[in-house]
Amino acid sequence: MIDNISKFLVERDSTDFAAWLLGEATPLTIINPTELNVEPIRADSVMLLQSRDTILHTEFQTLVDSSMSFRMADYYLRLRRKFPELAIQQVVIYLKRTSSDLVRETSYQTPAMTHNFRVIRLWEEPVEVFLLTPGLLPYAVLSRVTDKETVLAQVFGELEQISDRTEQSNLVAATSILAGLELNEQVIRRLIRSPVMRESTMYQSILREGLEQGLEQGLEQGLERGRAAEGKALVLKLLTRKLGILSPVLTTKVSALSLEELEALGETLLDFTKVEDLEFWLE
Repeated sequence: MIDNISKFLVERDSTDFAAWLLGEATPLTIINPTELNVEPIRADSVMLLQSRDTILHTEFQTLVDSSMSFRMADYYLRLRRKFPELAIQQVVIYLKRTSSDLVRETSYQTPAMTHNFRVIRLWEEPVEVFLLTPGLLPYAVLSRVTDKETVLAQVFGELEQISDRTEQSNLVAATSILAGLELNEQVIRRLIRSPVMRESTMYQSILREGLEQGLEQGLEQGLERGRAAEGKALVLKLLTRKLGILSPVLTTKVSALSLEELEALGETLLDFTKVEDLEFWLE
């Protein structure tokens, strides 16, 4: 979800992000990662943008990743192959505070090469940077501030001044969700004074994505449960034919087995000659 929010914000306000990350408020166009020919690594976290003379590659991270330095080197080589005439700026942006040393890695090194990239730890960035433009407002509460509730209230106040209802609702939704990395839901709901969050196209998209994922997971779990139920019935039937009627205790133990365990028992029970064989297997 956080990856999608950051990608949405970058696409929507690329000029604001260019001003922050490149030092120049230049318009940027989106590059599809599939243009790099080789299947991208975790394409959901990658944002590629292009100006007249620069490629900006950003990755927003809530969790540390031991493979990040390699990924940045890998992407650099792919980008250099595809766009040899352009400068390439790479930035990893860590959103959630952590004590891991991985968030301080700024290079990938082997005996044969060294590749450098920028790292931004939002909790070390001054809040003023994110209060200058609407596109960066959702990140203000994640910056270097001690009173995050006050900052969040200030951000919501700024968002209420935006006249475009769609723009306002999208930014309120993004701010609310990102704030959840630092503040609890009750605090965020208390501070939201705008009723437009659920009108946000981004918020609705996230809800739809979550629903689709939930339905897919539910279907998989349902199929898994169905296979397990069929497996239990079959194994119990085979055991009864092989060993006679099982005791309630044994029946309960067999019914509690996982699908993988039932499959293993189904293969082994052919060698059983007495109930004790089953008891020994279940121990």
